[in-house]
Amino acid sequence: MDKDKRKSGEESEKEVLCMATNKSVKRPTVAIAGASGFVGRALLDRLLRDYRVIGLTRDGERSEIAVAEGALDLEWRRADLFSLPEIENGLQGVEYAFYLVHSMMPSARLTQGKFQDMDVILADNFARAARKAGVKQIIYLGGLIPEDADELCGYLHSRFEVEQTLRSYEVPVTALRTGLVVGANSSSFCVIPQLIRSLPVMICPSWMSSKTHPIALQDVVELLVACIGRKKVYGQSLNVGGPDTLTYNEMILEAARIMGKKCRLYPVPLSIPTISSLWITSVTGISHKLVRPLVGSLTHSLVAGRRWLQEETEISGLTFEQSARIALEEKRTRRKKANAYSCISNVRSVQRLMLPEGRSAAWTGKNYVQWLSHNLRPFIKVEEVGGRLHFLLFGIKKPLLELTYSAERSTEEHILYYITGGLLAHDDNILRRGRLEFREVLNGQYVMVAIHEFIPRLPWLLYRMTQALAHLWVMHRYGRYLRRKAERSNVKKESRVKG
Repeated sequence: MDKDKRKSGEESEKEVLCMATNKSVKRPTVAIAGASGFVGRALLDRLLRDYRVIGLTRDGERSEIAVAEGALDLEWRRADLFSLPEIENGLQGVEYAFYLVHSMMPSARLTQGKFQDMDVILADNFARAARKAGVKQIIYLGGLIPEDADELCGYLHSRFEVEQTLRSYEVPVTALRTGLVVGANSSSFCVIPQLIRSLPVMICPSWMSSKTHPIALQDVVELLVACIGRKKVYGQSLNVGGPDTLTYNEMILEAARIMGKKCRLYPVPLSIPTISSLWITSVTGISHKLVRPLVGSLTHSLVAGRRWLQEETEISGLTFEQSARIALEEKRTRRKKANAYSCISNVRSVQRLMLPEGRSAAWTGKNYVQWLSHNLRPFIKVEEVGGRLHFLLFGIKKPLLELTYSAERSTEEHILYYITGGLLAHDDNILRRGRLEFREVLNGQYVMVAIHEFIPRLPWLLYRMTQALAHLWVMHRYGRYLRRKAERSNVKKESRVKG
């Protein structure tokens, strides 16, 4: 009898464990790229109520911290978004993926190239990996786009390009477009209290009178979650905003009232966004790389149009006063964290070049080698030896650089070489997987020529004054060559059409 009871109890225990396991399995798996950002952290906490969450991070130690904290439905996966293989591994088993990434801060000790081009590479990698992993939906947090898209500033145009890039690989994309997000760690919002504390009297250029549509962090998170698996929003770009439409001047005055500070504003009929961004940086200490795009975006009136998702979900949102009070209180009680950007001795260089019609990334890779040998002779020549490219300096037998072609990672539209040796390359390049790539983007309009994780052998200062500048000069010349080739191709095409 006791044996029967014990057996029955063991079976019940197994049944309970099985049910718990099934319950865990049934929770949809969601990944967040940008999980350590201020929106990503808030979204992660909200998703853990209903989903199994994978945070993609460059910090490999996060997974151990998550396990130590007992977050059983949270897994951190190392995924440098500049590395396609790492993102492919990071998105394995994922059903829905959030993309909350921008690259305005440097990603290497020396970063050559525009943040807009870095953004395209990151988005392109993410979308390719999502397609390969069978992700059902990408949800992207972008910025409001004014009606006249031809005159977008660099930051807003980059957000729009990222949206286009994510849509290039068949995975349904939902883009949530917001104005200024009000939260304790929002770089856009944090400028306001910093200005109030530093300058009780302000001269306000005309861009500060442009209309904007602030929205609370809490509302952004709820709207992002509401998009998961909602087929009605697949392939859609959705404008969202709070109940208030304000100018930057009005937000400053309202925030000053909440903070109990006196603030006087004196408008002037001048725009001068470049000078304004330098001035704000000098006063607040906030990075110019973050302030400049904010000021640039405010030269447009950014007001959300019909907000049907909010109507459908009944998330009308907090007022600016409510969201600002929450953000300011959280900022007061939260301990300030040190800047996470460390100084690492690697190089990232990205150049966007025009791709002649009918040509591919594979063609560009071969053509670049031929162009180098022709235009830099007799000083530099490039030899191919068993799938390896040797860049040779006149009179020296050992190559300056050795690049090894990756057949398994290369396609017609994406060519990859690993940096495997040479007099100018540090031995750690093999460990860090330094690489050169040629990648088609934006439906073949451009080719990105990018160096990632390159570690030079030369002393850092000498490298910056010689090899780094030489690379930029070569890429500028090659870009000009491709542009002329594309223009000639267009002229011939027009002649054929007319003929």
